[in-house]
Amino acid sequence: MSTQTVPTSTAADVKRVTTQTLQEMRAENTPIAMLTAYDYTSARILDAAGADVLLVGDSASNVMAGHETTLPITLDHMIYHAQCVVRGVQRALVVVDLPFGAYQGSSREALRSAIRVMKETGGHAVKLEGGARVIETVKRLVGSGIPVMGHLGLTPQSIYKFGTYKVRAREEDEADRLRRDARKLEKAGCFAIVLEKIPAALAAEVTEAISIPTIGIGAGAQTSGQVLVTHDLLGLTVDFNPRFVRRYADLAETVTGAVQQYVADVRSRDFPNENESY
Repeated sequence: MSTQTVPTSTAADVKRVTTQTLQEMRAENTPIAMLTAYDYTSARILDAAGADVLLVGDSASNVMAGHETTLPITLDHMIYHAQCVVRGVQRALVVVDLPFGAYQGSSREALRSAIRVMKETGGHAVKLEGGARVIETVKRLVGSGIPVMGHLGLTPQSIYKFGTYKVRAREEDEADRLRRDARKLEKAGCFAIVLEKIPAALAAEVTEAISIPTIGIGAGAQTSGQVLVTHDLLGLTVDFNPRFVRRYADLAETVTGAVQQYVADVRSRDFPNENESY
């Protein structure tokens, strides 16, 4: 089978989004648009459409591999997906999740994992989950020249610890811990923090209290930016309907209809027709 890809643009003056760009956007109160990407074709489209940040998320474990949680995906898998994404990007900042098991053991293990990501993928930053327990790891990575995005609130790699996907930090003790963790991550050198599935008022408070961008998912409108899983945004996932997802398309229905028509055309020998034959 053959396919053909055509570069979107070869302009040398495409202005790259960097961690400094995100800081400037926060200062100018310009919301940051972040989406997930796992392959070359979708990354190319999302980048050309104007996404500021593409997250090579460990959510690939769910939407690409069909696992129930993010835990099974490996560092090698993440590196493969990130390599594909980077080849499709001209403008966006590419952030790569460090998967479960790639950084929890020690800051030294985390540094080895992050170095592999940076060297083997061409990605621009890594993301990891957690607060106080990962501060030394963040310091070590940042000190080695690796930009780090933090992640607080609902942290999917800890789902078996939580036991539920319900909203986090509703209780004051957990909210206080999140506030402290956000400040610690900022001080340790994170360039941004994802806030997942926490009360909107708390997300707004944390955003105001720290000087780095916050990226919300299920955290209200007052964060510095928003992120969604692209498969959810496009309506490709049909059995996942959290409150925070807005579906901008229904591609599952569109694709189903297209494939059904193709099958019908093949069965009737309508495809290929004379104009589609050599």
